[in-house]
Amino acid sequence: MELALPGRPHLTYCTNIHAGESWADIRAALAQHLPVVKREVSADRSMGVGLRLSALAAQELSAPDTLVELRRFLADGGFYVFTINAFPYGSFHGTRVKERVYQPDWRTPERLDFTNQVATILSDLAPEGLPASISTVPGAFKAEIKSATDIDRISEGFVRAAAHLHGILQATGRTIVLAIEPEPACFLETTDEAIAYIRDHLLSRAACQAFASLTGVPVADAEACLRRHIGLCFDVCHSAVAFEETVPALEAVRASGIAIAKLQLSAALKVSAEAAHFERLLGRFDDGIYLHQTVQRRDGALARYTDLPDAFLAARQGVGGGEWRVHCHVPVFVDRFEDLGSTQQNLREALALCRVQEVSPHLEVETYTWGVLPDALRSAEMAGDIVREIQWVRAELGA
Repeated sequence: MELALPGRPHLTYCTNIHAGESWADIRAALAQHLPVVKREVSADRSMGVGLRLSALAAQELSAPDTLVELRRFLADGGFYVFTINAFPYGSFHGTRVKERVYQPDWRTPERLDFTNQVATILSDLAPEGLPASISTVPGAFKAEIKSATDIDRISEGFVRAAAHLHGILQATGRTIVLAIEPEPACFLETTDEAIAYIRDHLLSRAACQAFASLTGVPVADAEACLRRHIGLCFDVCHSAVAFEETVPALEAVRASGIAIAKLQLSAALKVSAEAAHFERLLGRFDDGIYLHQTVQRRDGALARYTDLPDAFLAARQGVGGGEWRVHCHVPVFVDRFEDLGSTQQNLREALALCRVQEVSPHLEVETYTWGVLPDALRSAEMAGDIVREIQWVRAELGA
């Protein structure tokens, strides 16, 4: 859905909410849910889709007949794809995901090949003249980074991906941006880290020379090309968990000249609790599937925990008080439930900024944890929850 706001951004939700790794399973989920959502939020105009593809589905969609079938499904239903989530490579529902969601990471050829395959698919799906985006892992899980060599390999992967996107632009006229998504406990976990890394590594003289060698572009033009094809996916939940001030963080990216290719609209859990009550309040969210990075702010200092069990252990040892924020995507229309709160205010501030300036061309609601959330946070029909989220966002945007 194109919105009458500065920059005319497109709004959708991410289909990683739906289980399915094979193309057949993903196709069935799209056929079940997209028409229902469209009737409620975009009945009289085309509806954008934030497609999630696994490596398996991307491989299957690389078959021309299968891709033609997808294009026909989109056209017949009044849908269009402008962004793809290529963050999870493999299974994302119903089994332990946690730190495996980052694997294979950007040190590996598998991650590059998968991303390039998704880019080629997207170049065939994206409407002509509409810039497209692919969100991806922020390099790797931070614990996996052991040396400067690891960082160099990550950077080489990103530059090679940008070269592939440049080739797509030359061949098809379609612009695709690789949107690197900072996340707690990852190589790039804060906005400042992401800005510094892109500036110092992906826009460096060495990166420009490598890009020029791969593409034949003059070195003098390489930085502009890299800026065209490499940007950020700014996830409001991730930023809030890190206790970033949302608007200053977004303004810092803008000042750097780095594109926010996608703004993911999401909210995290938060609670102010003493150590004795922390696990009681949050224990039900330790689902064993997703990684729930937790950050505590006490007396102005931040303590970071890779997962909820680590935070529970700290609380048992008496490290309590202050405010805790947990990486668990909760419905964006909720600001408080029972004794817990959400970081909805951070999202409200991001959306308020979108009303007055062009923040990102792509706005994507991303609450993917419906299947493991307590019953009080979801309704019987998932499509109804999706609709409610999109309607809440549109109301906040005045659109």
